[in-house]
Order: sequence, then structure tokens, then C-alpha cells
Amino acid sequence: MFTLQKASQIFPETLRADVVPAITARFLLLSAEDQLALIWFAYLEMGKTITIAAPGAARMQFAEGVLQQIRGMSFPEQSQVMCDLANRTDSEICRTYAQWSVNIKLGFWYQLGEWMAEGIVAPIPEGYQLSANALAVLDSLKAVDQGQQITLLRNFVEDMGFDPAKGLGQQVMEPVVAPTPEEKRTKVFIEGVINPTVNNYMDLLNANDFDELIELFLPDGALQPPFQKPIVGKDAILNFFRQDCQNLRLLPERGYAEPTEGNFTQIKVTGKVQTPWFGAGVGMNVAWRFLLDPDGKIYFVAIDLLASPAELLKFRR
Repeated sequence: MFTLQKASQIFPETLRADVVPAITARFLLLSAEDQLALIWFAYLEMGKTITIAAPGAARMQFAEGVLQQIRGMSFPEQSQVMCDLANRTDSEICRTYAQWSVNIKLGFWYQLGEWMAEGIVAPIPEGYQLSANALAVLDSLKAVDQGQQITLLRNFVEDMGFDPAKGLGQQVMEPVVAPTPEEKRTKVFIEGVINPTVNNYMDLLNANDFDELIELFLPDGALQPPFQKPIVGKDAILNFFRQDCQNLRLLPERGYAEPTEGNFTQIKVTGKVQTPWFGAGVGMNVAWRFLLDPDGKIYFVAIDLLASPAELLKFRR
């Protein structure tokens, strides 16, 4: 009989990019000033090789009030607000920020960066020098692949702000987009895997059809995002899809399936995921580890950010 803990151990040879939580932890130890400077340097560095897409108006309507408030401040006041966000200070703006979805947060910092370039928002002080620790984090960021870089940038901004009831507040979600019309949907091909549940998982997520997608799961099924605890139950998983998975593009490449105890089936697929935030040329190298019950329902699926592109090609035969 599978337990959630046992299910999470399938395909133990999968090499996850543990450097990502390690760099994130080092970032969190930096001063607020160094965290902010590192974010801007990261944007500039990544902008040389990665196209960062402008956020849509519908998504940014939730941040518009705070952005305009900041725009009307003096440079010292703007700098203070940004430091308050990095310091998790209890303020009205920090409380509001904490309740945004991560995509709204990314859009917020993107807009501040654009305004900084235009001279509307306080720039990094002339001659500012990153501390030795911040330089080490920046060097680590430069050293990882692009998929890991965009994951780290997301991690850097996600937990800023002040949430007095961490994880319990009512999060502001961006508008849920309509599913792609049937006639415009495409189907994935996965070398080595012919499984309707896995293929439907990919196709339905690519179509933003989360209501159909969630029906692939058992009532007590679980989904484990990269470097997070499993999300258990269809309602919680559906909320995750709507909040974090809109307009993703899953590009599975190859995989293999094998039977396991209790007539369950375990399937591992590797490929790439592209996000709406970055150009189509940038993808995160990922593995999906599925555990399906005898009826083909998903009991567990883990999404792993892989340690290197070479992991995409490593399969047992």
C-alpha cells in the first residue's frame, strides 16, 4: 500500500537542482540593500541572454494602485519602500504585496525596473558595491542554467512583504484565463511513453483546462511542485493550477513506465517547461514523476527542476 511519503520516493535516482534552494537560502541571509541590488543586477545580467516579457494589463491591475503610489514618492521614500519589502516590515504596502500571486510580484518588480531605467524610480546608488557575500550569490546565479536562473528570480521576490498569518491570508489571484478552444489545442508526443493519463495531463495543462485536468487525480491525490511539500487533495491542487500554472507550455520529450506494487504504474517523463514571463527560447529542464493507480488515476505526481540538461537524456532501459 502506497503512502504519500513512499510515493514521493519513486525514481530516487532523479538528480534535482538542489543548488536552487541553496542559493535562495544564501540570498535570504543578505541585507535588504544587497538583496535589492542583487535583484537589479540579476535583471540586468539575465536581460543580456533572456527576454523578460512585459506583464499583461489584466494581471497588473492588482498592483497598479501600489505602483502609482510609489511613482508619486520621492527617491528616498521609494528606496525605503523597497527596503521595507526586502526586510518584511509591517506596513500597508508590505501587507498588500504579501497577498499577491507570485506572477503579480514578478510584474511589480519588472515595472519598477522599467521605471528605474527611465529615471522615474530611485536607481541603485551610484558606485554601490555589493558585499562579498552578495557577489558570491550573484556569481552562483550566473553559473547556473537559464531555467534555474528564472526559478531563483521568482524565489527572490516571492517571500518579500509582510504576511502576519503566513500561508493563511487570502491571496490575490490573477484572472483565470479561459481554456484554449478545442480546435486550437495541440497534443504532445512523449518518446517511450504511451499513457492516456500522462498525455492528457500535459495536453490539458497546456490548454489551461484545469477543471478537466483535476479530474485525472484521485480525491486524495497529491502534487509536489519543485522544492515544496506535496499539495494534497483535488481542491488544493486545482487552486495551485489556477494560481501558478496559467499559460505554461509543457514540452515533454521522453520517458518510461514500469509496473510497481499493487498494480500501480510509475512513469517518469523529462522535458522542458516554458513560462509566460520569459522568451520561448528559455525553458526549465524538468522531470515529472507520476504514480498512477490501477484505474489510471493520479495518486502522486512530482515536478522536479533538474540539476543539468544532461539529466534529460538519462534513462534506465
